[in-house]
Amino acid sequence: MVKGKKNVTKFVIDCTQPVDDKVLDMGLFENYLQERIKIGGKTGALAANDVVISKDRTKLTVTSPASLGFSKRQLKYLSKRFLKKHKLRDYLRIVASSKNSYEMKFFAISGGDDADEE
Repeated sequence: MVKGKKNVTKFVIDCTQPVDDKVLDMGLFENYLQERIKIGGKTGALAANDVVISKDRTKLTVTSPASLGFSKRQLKYLSKRFLKKHKLRDYLRIVASSKNSYEMKFFAISGGDDADEE
């Protein structure tokens, strides 16, 4: 008997820049997502639906069965709410780096040299 490969969807949130600058705590971010990700309109149903959130030093990975239809957009929404709650929304943004991943980046702030060019 040959077992088929499970169809899973992986989403990655890369937080390398904020973690390296000690602006973001990955443990707090992981707990925030675990408490607030909704599946079927209910929070706290991750384990029952085989959704796994794992983290390493700078990346957070959300793995879910493909049949569940987990939304990448929900991760972006919750990430932005987390940043707003911790007053980091003015400095960080969430950018899609590929089909199944997001990246947290700092806003590019110009040096203000534009006023001198008249």
